[in-house]
Amino acid sequence: MKNKKFETEAIRTQIERSQFLEHSSPMYLTSSFIFEDSEDMRASFAEEKERNIYSRYSNPNSSEFIEKVCKMEGAEDGFAFSSGMSAVFSTFAALLNSGDHIISARSIFGSTHSLFTQVFPKWNISHSYFKIGELEKLEKLLTPKTKILFAESPTNPGVDILDLEALGRFSKKHNLIMIVDNCFASPYLQQPIEFGADLVIHSGTKLMDGQGRVLAGITVGKR
Repeated sequence: MKNKKFETEAIRTQIERSQFLEHSSPMYLTSSFIFEDSEDMRASFAEEKERNIYSRYSNPNSSEFIEKVCKMEGAEDGFAFSSGMSAVFSTFAALLNSGDHIISARSIFGSTHSLFTQVFPKWNISHSYFKIGELEKLEKLLTPKTKILFAESPTNPGVDILDLEALGRFSKKHNLIMIVDNCFASPYLQQPIEFGADLVIHSGTKLMDGQGRVLAGITVGKR
């Protein structure tokens, strides 16, 4: 993002145009993709080739979405989801095991709070909350099983601002995975990876979209 204007990356990052030279990317409403022959299919399923196989795994439209957000956030790679909460749940579920512990800001989106308090306890995944103005108390919340530090900034719906740089230093010091929900700022205003975040989550339904026209989610960060 340092060498090109943000707007240039956001607008010009797109999938390859077809032979029809369309201005906007077409929608690829297909469940699967064809193969040149049986060897092409074998190599593709063996992950010897990087190509589209089935839209549940990848699709040109979701791939373009991921590439755009990665460039805007300064991330290496990512995954697209059907909603913001799909991104939140899947990110935590992929990284946590039974017995693990999360440290999170107390001011978070209500559905994320429900995950922490109603869903994750079923799998013996616990959490501790900190107040946004009391970062000096983070050390007291650490346990041997603490794995993730999570925050939203600005928060939803309180629009509180957290010191992401301080959280990044704390995460690095204690070898925690730092996850930031950046959907209220959007990457236009803030790139949490610059402050030490490992992963950044967005509800595409929020500020990235302009609020309320689409349902989408994405997580980007370290590959």
